[in-house]
Amino acid sequence: MAGVVSSFKERALSPGGRKAIKYTLVSVIAVIVTQIALVVIYLVLDWDARPANIAASSVGAIPSYYLNRYWAWGKRGRSHLLKEVAPFWALTFLGMAVSTFTVGIAEAYATDRYDSRVIQTMFVNGGSIAAFGVLWIAKFIIFNKVLFKTHPEELDDVPALDGRTGIPT
Repeated sequence: MAGVVSSFKERALSPGGRKAIKYTLVSVIAVIVTQIALVVIYLVLDWDARPANIAASSVGAIPSYYLNRYWAWGKRGRSHLLKEVAPFWALTFLGMAVSTFTVGIAEAYATDRYDSRVIQTMFVNGGSIAAFGVLWIAKFIIFNKVLFKTHPEELDDVPALDGRTGIPT
């Protein structure tokens, strides 16, 4: 057991492990922001689930982009529109599309069975979390291998400081 713990600790302290931990923490923050926004927009403002999910996902994507770029991947300087911003938002829109589909199903299911808007909100939030959870691992791979990739001539734990990404020019 000590060997497993030691191996896990060694892996977590590696550059890739630290990056994965930071990405996970950013994801937790983004989920919390998105879910709070979804509760406010769906439950308090009484929007339908689909538009509420689109608005809430947009709100959560803003801290997600900046925290991932600056903290998890250590990128500095101006964001590159075509190499970083556009691909990030494309992935965000993919997540939004999938989660909007699932919250629509969750809302239909919940409104057919429950009169309580609070219970309906729980189903809508659950649909949103489930959809983004499915895409979470794929996004990490894309962020790590393409979007915020550091270049081979650099050390593993030193980010590209000139704004370069893994996407060829």
